[in-house]
Amino acid sequence: MTKRRLPIWLYALLLLIAAGCIGYLGTRHARVFDWSSGDRASLTAPTRAVLQKLHGPVQITSYAAPGGKLRPTIAAFLQRYQAVKPDISVRFVDPDKNPAAMRAAGIEVAGEMVLRYDGRTQHVRALSEDALTNAMERLTRDGDRIVAFVTGDGERRADSSAGADLGLFIKPLAARGVRAVPLNFSQVGQVPQGTRLVVLASPQSALPKPAVQALVDYVRDGGNLLWLSDPGQAHPELDPLAHALGVQRLPGLLVDGQGAALGLNDPRIVALGSYPPTAITKGLVQTTVFAQVQALASISDTEWSARPLLRSSPKSWTELQPIDDRHPSTIRFDPAKGELRGPLDFGFALSRLSPSPDKNEQRAVVIGDGDFLSNAFLGQAGNRALGERVFEWLLGDDALIGVDRAAAPDRVVHLSRGGLTMMAAVFMIGLPLLLLLLGTGIAWRRRRR
Repeated sequence: MTKRRLPIWLYALLLLIAAGCIGYLGTRHARVFDWSSGDRASLTAPTRAVLQKLHGPVQITSYAAPGGKLRPTIAAFLQRYQAVKPDISVRFVDPDKNPAAMRAAGIEVAGEMVLRYDGRTQHVRALSEDALTNAMERLTRDGDRIVAFVTGDGERRADSSAGADLGLFIKPLAARGVRAVPLNFSQVGQVPQGTRLVVLASPQSALPKPAVQALVDYVRDGGNLLWLSDPGQAHPELDPLAHALGVQRLPGLLVDGQGAALGLNDPRIVALGSYPPTAITKGLVQTTVFAQVQALASISDTEWSARPLLRSSPKSWTELQPIDDRHPSTIRFDPAKGELRGPLDFGFALSRLSPSPDKNEQRAVVIGDGDFLSNAFLGQAGNRALGERVFEWLLGDDALIGVDRAAAPDRVVHLSRGGLTMMAAVFMIGLPLLLLLLGTGIAWRRRRR
């Protein structure tokens, strides 16, 4: 009896030793096989190329609350990157412990990731390879990009914390390689060389003619421009700039009767939850709020390709009468006075072939409101996200890595009613009957022994 059992114990011992060796090797060497269609569970070749450019550790901080499935989902997603670049470190922070700090850090959505590399930072709000790889690509760029803010005529300042200025929006952009500098045309006659973008943000007084001409020359030579134009100030001296861009500023104040449904009692405040499809607004689902808006129109006979960026609701119109002293309920649309019924555009993304031989495409954005990026309104819903998208597009950061994955051919199974009935019969009747027959046969054979 002992001789018969000895090989069994030996086999068991060898099996345990083999299992221990496999477990030990598994902790030392990781080997992953991707058998999904189109290698959908692995990083694409463009992403691997970007990771090779990052010659140093990358720190990723994700602001996701503990509990639930968000943290494990993010961790599993980032493991693909860590498998290729082991010096990527991941840390999770509970955003509910210090909401004020989260707002100061610009955290807007649950699970938002902040990437840090070589003194630069990037925010990622979408859990996708496309979004994360593009952010890493931006981290690899050396040198600051100069953004010049026109000053000297009451424009919104980029270095001020006053309510009407843009300091809270511009300051975090420094970590992304954006350097804001003042541009005063009383001191310089033209836009300096090396400027990637010029921002004209809501001038309060009339611009001198040489300043307007310098801006027109800059646009005609292929420079990118962001123009924030507020209602209530005609600024006829800027008509040459508007003509050079192929846009027209419509008179009056854009008011929206739809705001009451969103809890807004002031019709001068326009809130948007959906946007015309553009490269800037693609995937933007957050609500944006605009305090006072000027409607815009595009001129068809120009070299520019004008894409509507922001559009009011059908219940909006251009109010031509002052409404500061009137109760909102007394405001009515009056076409007899020349008021225009919505929907009306108040933001355009403009592009054309660049006149400059140094680049292929010239871009400009004109928005009929500057308050949405101001310190007073920046915390409203998706205002910061929209502003960042505008800057990224104007600086060319949208044309980075396009992750093209073929859709899995086996994700959807189409069954007819007859096929569904047959499948149900096989699993509910056929399979149990087969098991019953096999069991009966085995029992019958044992009884015959």
